[in-house]
Amino acid sequence: MGAYDVVVAGGGHNGLVAAAYLARAGRRVLVLERQGHTGGLAISARAFPGVDVRLSRYSYLVSLLPTKIVKDLGLRLELRGRRYASYTPCGDTGLLVDGEDEGRTAASFRTVTGGDADHRAWRDFYAMTARTADTLAPTLLEPLRPGREVERLVGPQAWQDLFARPIGETVDERFADDTVRGVVLTDALIGTFADPGTDLLANRCFLYHVIGDGTGVWNVPVGGMGAVSGALEAAARQAGAEIVTGAEVIGISPAGEVTFRTADEAEHTVTGGHVLVNLPPAVFDRVLGRTPSVPEGAQLKVNMVLNRLPRLKDTGVDPAAAFSGTFHINESRDQLATAYAQASRGEIPALPPAEVYCHTLTDPSILGPELRGKAETMTLFGLHMPARLFRKNPDKAREEALRATFASMNQVLAEPIEDCLLRAPDGTLCVEAKSPVDLENEAGLPGGHIFHRDLSWPYGEEGGWGVETEHERILLCGAAARRGGGVSGIPGHNAAMALLR
Repeated sequence: MGAYDVVVAGGGHNGLVAAAYLARAGRRVLVLERQGHTGGLAISARAFPGVDVRLSRYSYLVSLLPTKIVKDLGLRLELRGRRYASYTPCGDTGLLVDGEDEGRTAASFRTVTGGDADHRAWRDFYAMTARTADTLAPTLLEPLRPGREVERLVGPQAWQDLFARPIGETVDERFADDTVRGVVLTDALIGTFADPGTDLLANRCFLYHVIGDGTGVWNVPVGGMGAVSGALEAAARQAGAEIVTGAEVIGISPAGEVTFRTADEAEHTVTGGHVLVNLPPAVFDRVLGRTPSVPEGAQLKVNMVLNRLPRLKDTGVDPAAAFSGTFHINESRDQLATAYAQASRGEIPALPPAEVYCHTLTDPSILGPELRGKAETMTLFGLHMPARLFRKNPDKAREEALRATFASMNQVLAEPIEDCLLRAPDGTLCVEAKSPVDLENEAGLPGGHIFHRDLSWPYGEEGGWGVETEHERILLCGAAARRGGGVSGIPGHNAAMALLR
């Protein structure tokens, strides 16, 4: 296939972003993707036979993708906001955070906590995170700032509360109610197995969940996550990038030679003036001939199609409001700590903490015409489910984790979730669960780690763009880069800028 200015190893969303920027700048670009489609785990899929629903099977919401990238690349993409941030059942009532009715939110806090103090603390805390997001997000698309400069930018209070000491200490100090503490802490634990009371890894996870695009708002991609990757692929192809799927990269040399294998088992070699690596760090190590260090993912992802929304114990809240935002399940501060302790001992948590939302309440377009108005999707993300729990017997452990998760769900609902599941034409229930081991085996994601490795602080003393490697011709454009996490396009943008500036 010859020589290219740039070869991009991996056609996930970051690789597509880099390819689009570079091709628009006149570079000859080749993207090589192992799977039969681009987009990595940011895809839509019909998961259940005979059921016309395009589920966001893995990644499912968008926050970190900067508006600048969308505008620069002319992406045809619609992201919709959600009125309700969250609902958290608490006995026969619940905590509803309504983004359009502050009075209702305050009343809900008063009902759950018995006063107004935690609502005032909530407003103060998230005003601080909003200022931090507004300040920090633009730096993600610039060369790395040193830590001392970031400290100056965000201010001493935010630096102390969000960066310098464990986020669990901050939350315990600012909030009195156990339920409220848990709602805040879940953003520090998505896909991250950590104790927020002691481990600053939880702080890094929290930061990436609250600074996206300068607002921290999590939006619903109209058409599902496949629409995001589809828009990026279209931008790259229209700019002139060549994209080859079914091409697994099996070797990269410091001189810029890239060897890949196609579906017919034939091996091919191309050369790039530069190679941009959009592979998980463990895979990158392997193709460079180094011993890989495999990370550990920690989540249970459950996709469901419902024939109706489940009833709530709290009859004062419409289920459509509760499930259109993030619906928290047994995620109080103490419940999170208990589940972490049990998983650390090698046990599937007895009462797994989890959260769900229903994409179709914001965007029904992913439902086929015959299902609109008759079905809803439900996406569940379970916390504190590290890969170690599924290694010995993946199928048995997955079944046990799903049973425990449904039992946890049913404890906070007015009826069993199983009674609300849609059946496919073949009679099977529309529910699928994916453990970290499933992601490793089915999607080639080492350790099933959704961020590919533990997240880094979004700054660094080393300078550069955070994409450099020890090899001059090889740059990182994916999750191995310094900044990113989730569907962001940030490493892809930064790798392209490192070559173009």
